[in-house]
Amino acid sequence: MDRLKALVESRAFELAITWLIVVNAVTLGLETLPGVMADWGGLLHLVDQILLAVFVVELLARIAIYRLDFFRDPWRVFDFIVVGISLLPSSGPLSILRALRVLRVLRLVSIIPSMRRVVGGLFQALPSMGSIFLLLCLVFYVFAVMATKLYGVDFPEFFGSIAASAFTLFQVMTLESWAAGIVRPVMDKHPQAWMFFLPFILATSFTVLNLFIGIIVSAMQHEHEAEVATQQEVMQEDQAEILRELREIRQELLELRRQKHG
Repeated sequence: MDRLKALVESRAFELAITWLIVVNAVTLGLETLPGVMADWGGLLHLVDQILLAVFVVELLARIAIYRLDFFRDPWRVFDFIVVGISLLPSSGPLSILRALRVLRVLRLVSIIPSMRRVVGGLFQALPSMGSIFLLLCLVFYVFAVMATKLYGVDFPEFFGSIAASAFTLFQVMTLESWAAGIVRPVMDKHPQAWMFFLPFILATSFTVLNLFIGIIVSAMQHEHEAEVATQQEVMQEDQAEILRELREIRQELLELRRQKHG
């Protein structure tokens, strides 16, 4: 079991699994091309089944090594779920889930440390992002009600209801054809409409959305600092262990000298 654990945790093994995931991603993409499937469909399915078998064996090996501790690591559980989805039958009511086989590509997140840091930073930023999201919803609701009352009669396709107004304002927030497609036609009948749309753009596109970016960057920086601090602690522990061993060796040498001269 120790040899199996050393193999599974080795850098070469992780690198091999990473390349197999990349190859699997390519084969899954090729399966969407009718011409390729007509010529190489059988080979692609065979490669897909072989790779799936390798992933299953890998997970079984990890479960055998870590036992119940395997399910205490969220990344291992994620791998288990992704591979489990791939084992679902290709026919019947669950056949639609077979399309989720491409989720195997996301295993790269659990294998590559830099990707894990990014995802960890995103999860760490979720509470703060939730507060900003509620603020953004409040801003949208206020402006949607105002837009419906101001422009709903003249532009029912854009502002005929709160839902339609919210969708239109979302398009304005993304700056997708907001001037030529929405604001200028409105300004033809309501010349002062710029006094409504410009504050909305400033409040959403240039303020709230930048708050999202700031929080994510701050969370990722915190995640990086935490990892650096952990590495420094490990290095300090290693250095302390080396110093302790050197002291023990020195003490043994002194004792040997005393015994020799005694």
